[in-house]
Amino acid sequence: MATRLSQRTLERFGAAGALPGYDRTRLTPGVLHVGVGNFHRAHQAVYLDELFALGGDLSWGIVGAGVMPGDAAMRDELAAQDWLYSVTEEDADGQRMRIVGSLTDFLPVASGHRPMREAMVDPAIRIVSLTVTEGGYYMDPSKGGFDADHPDIQADIAHPGQPTTVFGAIVAGLRARRSAGQPPFTVMSCDNIPHNGYVTREVITGVAQGQDPELAAWIAANVAFPNAMVDRITPATGAARRERLERDYGLTDARPVFCEPFRQWVLEDNFPAGRPVLERVGVQFVTDVAPYELLKLRVLNGGHATIAYAAGLLDIEYVHDAMADDRVAGFLDAMARHEVLPVVPALPDMSPSDYLATCQHRFANPCLGDTVRRLCHDGSGRQPKFIVPTIQENLAANRSIAGLALESALWCRYCAGTTDSGAAIEPNDPRWARLNERALAARSDPSIWLAMGDVYGDIGSDERFASAFAGWLERLWRDGTDATLRAYLSGS
Repeated sequence: MATRLSQRTLERFGAAGALPGYDRTRLTPGVLHVGVGNFHRAHQAVYLDELFALGGDLSWGIVGAGVMPGDAAMRDELAAQDWLYSVTEEDADGQRMRIVGSLTDFLPVASGHRPMREAMVDPAIRIVSLTVTEGGYYMDPSKGGFDADHPDIQADIAHPGQPTTVFGAIVAGLRARRSAGQPPFTVMSCDNIPHNGYVTREVITGVAQGQDPELAAWIAANVAFPNAMVDRITPATGAARRERLERDYGLTDARPVFCEPFRQWVLEDNFPAGRPVLERVGVQFVTDVAPYELLKLRVLNGGHATIAYAAGLLDIEYVHDAMADDRVAGFLDAMARHEVLPVVPALPDMSPSDYLATCQHRFANPCLGDTVRRLCHDGSGRQPKFIVPTIQENLAANRSIAGLALESALWCRYCAGTTDSGAAIEPNDPRWARLNERALAARSDPSIWLAMGDVYGDIGSDERFASAFAGWLERLWRDGTDATLRAYLSGS
């Protein structure tokens, strides 16, 4: 019979998996993290858990915070488990379960984010970190960056004491620290966006500028926003995985996490308020994250997008099955080698071609059960970060954009809402209604799709890209995904 995870029952699972190797009663908070989803709990929280087990400073425990209504349910479930949860790594060699104890609390979710703002005043909080999804930073390429006119941002500017967004809450927290004469905390993004530290600084100073230019100047001069590159494939947790956890380990966990063994965290060493010594557990501290970030965003994240919409239109459910399909895997390999690898840097410890091979191996992991639908989600937020910059660079250098144009056409065809077999595609993007309307209209006028300035910026009107996109989209509607992919692979 399975046992519910808690501090009281923790020792029962010692034989089944690794337990926190430290005294959790001595753990105190030093990090406030917003967005306690699966990725954070498989990544940052695991690194800290391992550091504590090595005798690391126990003043760097994590306080969780959320901004969405669903976060309240997560908080209740984790509270019932004394903030403990399990992480199970899976690959072809088997599975390995551990119980993570680095989370010390989870703040109540409230209108105006009052608990979060109050916690930020505590001088013990020296880092505020974020995982709020790629599309959650209020950036609009058509406006050159931060969208200060967004209604959420305007609401935060108009009502500083009742912020709508996490960025408004952070500004309020920094204002309170300044008023109290306390040094500011470091703000650390853990989201998969290019130059995430710079982007976070732009949003936060933008909100502050609208409220109080003197505060904005103080933030710009005193608050650190280190850039970071994070990586670990962490699929959604379904009922089958929960049942397997109970069967294999006798463990009932309301919020279990499953992930691949691979993980990576590259971080700029810019923490004026101090930081945990995470290099002891494999975090790479560097002066410039950009080369690592660029390789990952273009090859791994761009690679996910490359296989996602082709596989989705072919009714392939799982990512590992997509990688076993010669059309999808061939498309990824050919497009990456011809159009992506030429524009990414070599790293001191890995060549671009080796990194591509590592990503292909990870995508093919049969145990993750990662879904194609997950990879297809939020294309409107991900395409401008993972695909469009590569198109821009290839256009500027007069290199091939055939495969990239096909990827974009596949996304458009997917957003039309049916697969090649006629099966309905349920809404799968925060902006689905707009995307669906434009995708259907683009069947007769492809320029309607490319006119989305917040996605494509200036390249939507580039004649070479527009022509290639229109040709592929016409072929997808006429011949189907199978024939179109084979035509690309044959060079016809």
